[in-house]
Amino acid sequence: MKKNRRQFLRNISLAPLALATAPAIAATKAVKPNLLCDRTTLDRFGQGPFYTNNAPMLQDNQLATPDEAGTRIIISGRVRNLDCSQYIPNTLIDIWHADDAGQYDNAGFNLRGQTLSNEQGFYMFETILPGKYLNGSRFRPSHIHFRITPPSFPRLITQLYFEGDTDIVDDAAASITEGEFDATHRIIALSENSEGKLEGTWDIVIDGDGITGVNDIHADKGILYKIAPNPFSDKLLINYGVFSKAKISLLVYDMQGRLVATLEERTLPSNKYQAEWTPDEG
Repeated sequence: MKKNRRQFLRNISLAPLALATAPAIAATKAVKPNLLCDRTTLDRFGQGPFYTNNAPMLQDNQLATPDEAGTRIIISGRVRNLDCSQYIPNTLIDIWHADDAGQYDNAGFNLRGQTLSNEQGFYMFETILPGKYLNGSRFRPSHIHFRITPPSFPRLITQLYFEGDTDIVDDAAASITEGEFDATHRIIALSENSEGKLEGTWDIVIDGDGITGVNDIHADKGILYKIAPNPFSDKLLINYGVFSKAKISLLVYDMQGRLVATLEERTLPSNKYQAEWTPDEG
């Protein structure tokens, strides 16, 4: 079950859970979400000198091989359009970074790979925390490079940093807090999960044509409003409300959009409810 847990996003934005009715609760008459949306910015250092073309597509969301030295981290998120009202599927995300010793593989494709956001805009990969290296007289903070290309829209090249890194404050790129290179929303927190790996969530906000997803939607008959704990280990509690009497289905999907579990299928009156999902151990 560990693989399925990795594939299930530990994402505060309601993860890949769908609340639906007959007729649909989440897919029809949706109101455009009123979200504060922070556009993903360029990084001052841009692509840098270590990019390699034609990196392979990731297998099982693994950027780092199992024997790669370093602290394991999982990065997940969702690709959104500029006002965060839609999610952008099939966005090509090219990822590369230094190894634990701060070295790039410039001869092959170690710690280099590409992935696509899935049908609801989600992406995820597992790797190691990048090591630091000298840039002049100072160490660059730990960072991951991204080339993000939504279908039929311009590419964005940027870098991701991590909270608590003491080299951020003196870094010419990571320390910028305003303007087109503002790194504020590209510095993310990492927290340890039950497997001893660090996890972080980073939503990519970019120009592109998207879809209205089945999550984060206030519909006319119900809403998912809390999913906890985040990240989860043995069980997940889903809180939802039904506005008017309806037949509802509460469904869990994995990163590939496959149905993992059906938690509820019944007619409910207007009220607040809680469902529990305990993944199978088999």
